[in-house]
This record gives sequence, structure tokens and C-alpha cells, in this order.
Amino acid sequence: MSRDMWDPAVYGRYADERARPFFELIARVRADDPEYVVDLGCGTGELTAALCERWPGAAVHGVDSSPAMIAKAPKAPEGPAFSVGDVRSWRPERPVDVIVSNALLQWVPEHRELLPRWVGALRAGGWLAFQVPGNFDAPSHALVRQVCAGDAWRDELGDLVRYTPVGDPEEYLALLAGLGCEVDTWETTYVHLLQGENAVLNWIMGTALRPMLDRIGADEHRREAFLADCARVLAEAYPRRPYGTAFPFRRVFVVARAPRPA
Repeated sequence: MSRDMWDPAVYGRYADERARPFFELIARVRADDPEYVVDLGCGTGELTAALCERWPGAAVHGVDSSPAMIAKAPKAPEGPAFSVGDVRSWRPERPVDVIVSNALLQWVPEHRELLPRWVGALRAGGWLAFQVPGNFDAPSHALVRQVCAGDAWRDELGDLVRYTPVGDPEEYLALLAGLGCEVDTWETTYVHLLQGENAVLNWIMGTALRPMLDRIGADEHRREAFLADCARVLAEAYPRRPYGTAFPFRRVFVVARAPRPA
């Protein structure tokens, strides 16, 4: 997982759309007065700060692998603490009451092996809550894969395409229930109404296209050519209407409670 997989400026354009799943996720976490809450993959930290509002008595810690994101995190004495770190090697110094991970694990191929360790980091009866995009078969991703696999880009970008890096609700239910957790899983398809030209392209430039754009680098001609190829196929799949561009986006949610003492 790249330390700078996300572009803070582009990602932030859609803060409201990306925040909604976060709040719907933590609404299902029924922790009472937790002492220690960790947000893994906290990004720029605005949503981590919301965890302080939800649980004002808790010490809240945000961890992200991107120094650019952590540099944008809010800094206030009464707010969360933040640090740069790789979630794959993260190990807390003390038991955690709530672990939250919002739209991170799709970037971690081995996350199914991480989840048991995260459950093990919880205090008895603690909570693990995460959500991941479940739209990797949607045109926004399938068409970009086709562009990257085409003659013009195969040699340069063909190895960067991803197919289905996350599971479905049933898979996560089986994994976590097998660890003795009480598990609540569900999925939601949001239909975001995006504005402006190349609306879907602009959305995915901050996340899905970032590895490709990083690979192309500073060559503006190649960058513009690649984005033009993506814009063309995305505009056909997601036509712009007078009221905006409808962008269906499926997400998978999981809330698990660690085993409690008998």
C-alpha cells in the first residue's frame, strides 16, 4: 500500500459524500464510554475528530500511512492524536475499545489476515467497525481496467489494475463470527449526484486513478492522454444530465463485537 495513495485535495472535494458512510457505520457501534478509540486509515482526520464528539471521554488516535494526509489533520489539544503508520504492522500499546476503519481495507490485499489480529487487539466486548467500497465491478472501475489493458497503456499500466479486492457481507460475517464475534453486516448503494464536466473521472482521480497517475508521473502529455481516454469511456457510462451525473456507489459495512466474558 502506497504511503501517498490518496490525493488530499482531490479527495476532499467529495468530503460530504465520503463522510455519510462513516457516520452510518459508527451509528451501529453501541460502545458505552470507551476509553481508547483508534481510527485506522484516518486520512485527513476530520472524521476522526467526530469520534471525539461521539465519545468525549475517550482517547482517540488516528493512524494513516500517508504523510500528506496526516499533515492536513486538525491539531487541537482536546482533539485526536495522529500518527503516520502502516496498518499492516500496527499494534496498540494497550487494549482498544473501538477500532474504526473507513474505506481503507480495499487497499490492503492481506486485510483478511489482519482482521483476526485487530479483533485480538480489542478489549473483551470491544468493537471493530469498517466499511469498504464494493463497486469494483461497476463501470467506473471496469472501464478503467479496459483502458489500462488496452494497447496504448498495457505495458505501462496493465499491472496496476485491481479486480475484487474486498469481500461481500457474507464473507466478513463468516470470518468474524468464526472468531466468536457478534457480527452485523450490510451493504448500501448510494446514488451520488455529481456536478460539473467529467464528474466521475474527477471523483476517481483522488483514489482509484492515483496509482496510474503516480506511475505516469510528471509527463503532462501522457497524463492528459490517459485522462482523456478514461473520460471518454466514463462519459458514455455515466451521461451528464441537466441536473448532474448520477453515480451509483455500493459500499459494504461490518460491525463486530469481540467476545465478552462468560
